[in-house]
Amino acid sequence: MKKLKVGLIGLGQRGRGLLNNILHNSDQAEMAALCDLFPERIQAAVEKVEKSGQPTPMQTSDYMEVVNAGLDAIIVATSWDMHVAVCLAAMKAGVTVAIEVGGTHNIQDCWKLVDCYEETGTPFMFLENCCYNDDELLVTSLVRNGMLGNISYCQGSYCHDLRYEIAGGIDTHHYRLEEYKKHNCENYPTHELGPIAKILHINSGNRFTKLVSMSSKAQGMHEYILKQPKYADRLGDVTFAQGDVTTTMIECENGETILLKLDTTLPRLYERGVTVSGTKGFYCQTTRSVILDSKEYDEGLHGYEKAFGNQDEYKEYLPEEWRVITQEQIDAGHGGMDYVMLKEFFRCVAEKRPMPIDIYDAAAWMSVTALSETSIANGSVPVECPDFTRGKYKTRKTVDVLTLPVVQREKE
Repeated sequence: MKKLKVGLIGLGQRGRGLLNNILHNSDQAEMAALCDLFPERIQAAVEKVEKSGQPTPMQTSDYMEVVNAGLDAIIVATSWDMHVAVCLAAMKAGVTVAIEVGGTHNIQDCWKLVDCYEETGTPFMFLENCCYNDDELLVTSLVRNGMLGNISYCQGSYCHDLRYEIAGGIDTHHYRLEEYKKHNCENYPTHELGPIAKILHINSGNRFTKLVSMSSKAQGMHEYILKQPKYADRLGDVTFAQGDVTTTMIECENGETILLKLDTTLPRLYERGVTVSGTKGFYCQTTRSVILDSKEYDEGLHGYEKAFGNQDEYKEYLPEEWRVITQEQIDAGHGGMDYVMLKEFFRCVAEKRPMPIDIYDAAAWMSVTALSETSIANGSVPVECPDFTRGKYKTRKTVDVLTLPVVQREKE
């Protein structure tokens, strides 16, 4: 099979992780072009490519040079505020493009993406890696196999102590520092929302109708910085807009509700906390639990605790990609989900298949940032969610990110 020639725009923390996984997919893709504003990042990336045995890639600080380089695909891992501009340039040039995750503070950006895609037809994919994680794929498969019944409610979180990363942006150029200074919103919704949206058939027979968002006071970053000699003098007087914990509730047309939580400026364990509640069962990522109404549990308040940690009993519900993955591929980044995601993206490009996370998914998921910011700024009022499909969601068919197994289990 002819290898795809791929360009990577943005070589910061996330770009470096993606580069590692592109190189692990060397049977499908060749790293043909690298782009970043900082020469030292480019040099480090070139050395990694050459060390892997691939030819020396094209190098530039101008993303338009990558767009016009005649590549098979471009992956965009820039700061959040540049995702849309680079993506639009690629689509207008007819180059298949995939963009990294993040929200947008401007609903018009979402419409620009949709309009450009509909005008050009250029293939587009949103690189939400959590949609490809084994936990999220397991619960999606349980739902598709009817194990949890009709779903009423889902919740998820992005709980990650990022204080070191945010403050460190003053030296590393990480975009989160400016984001947290200027905005108060659900700024990173898609890790938890993406898998949930797929489970609930959003944009395929269902859609988000309205949301309401609320943010706590902002004190975590300030107190952290004052305790850090490295940052206290330079950032001690900064007032952060972003509240420590932001919660967002979304209502869906088919009656389900979704709860999201952003918690990144206080000390805590990492957690995405995907929870799916249906009429026949319940899944909880935090306790790795599958609770089914068809099984017997002890009576009383703690009866369900025997199900804690039982998730591995349902491995046959995982797609093939997670049953054959190697330890090396798992170690390539984010526990294997980056590798699985890019492998599927490259397959879609090579086989000219529809992208499993498309422009309408990207617009709906990214828009939560802008909508939550509006809700919070206006006293946590409900805000209507746009239909970026312009009514097409009513007849669009659900495309799962991977082929999920059909499991025949004896009645439990």
